[in-house]
Amino acid sequence: MTKIEPLDAEREPLGAVRERVLAALRQEIIAGRLRPGDRLVERELAERFGVSRVPVREAIRALVAEGFVLFETPRRTVVRRLTPTDVKELFELREALEVYAAGLAASRATAEALAELEELLDRAATATHADDAEAITDINTRFHDRILAMAGNNLLISVMEPVDGRLRWLTRQNEEWPQLLTEHRELYESIASGDPERARAHALAHVQANYRSTVRHLFGDAQLP
Repeated sequence: MTKIEPLDAEREPLGAVRERVLAALRQEIIAGRLRPGDRLVERELAERFGVSRVPVREAIRALVAEGFVLFETPRRTVVRRLTPTDVKELFELREALEVYAAGLAASRATAEALAELEELLDRAATATHADDAEAITDINTRFHDRILAMAGNNLLISVMEPVDGRLRWLTRQNEEWPQLLTEHRELYESIASGDPERARAHALAHVQANYRSTVRHLFGDAQLP
């Protein structure tokens, strides 16, 4: 479990401590160390992080706003259980925005940016071979973030930012890592080709395959469209 050193918490402004607690809790949810239905208790978290209850309370409220956590009752806060509707809506957003981003990236990619994508694919291959789920999730998130950056549209990035954490959470649910690596390599090749239409087609196929894998993992084949 993550711990924030008490001395750091004493020296840092309250807002900085809150952000560090928020980042730590968010990562624990994404990585599966805090699971759907797990309760978040202010007092226990404050003791574990070595901080006061105020930044913990504020971090929990932020997690509620981000869609990770909900108040079951005024005195009971738990990690949210994703529903089929939650997953469907998030993937519909991915389909709209990531497919568009891939097309832009194909038309605007530089040699340097493509080399960075290749490096991420190499790291993803190493993590996949090691079956390191947390590293795979982190690298794959960086891969998609890099494509967004390559698209060169700041408004597109700002639209994705509020749901980025939940998309990472969903990515973690897909444990078909070798297939995911194959799809990312194909997406990279389509972007590197400089053909926007080809890139959009591969991005669409990737999002749709990832949706099916995630639904299968979370809810079983009965929920597949």
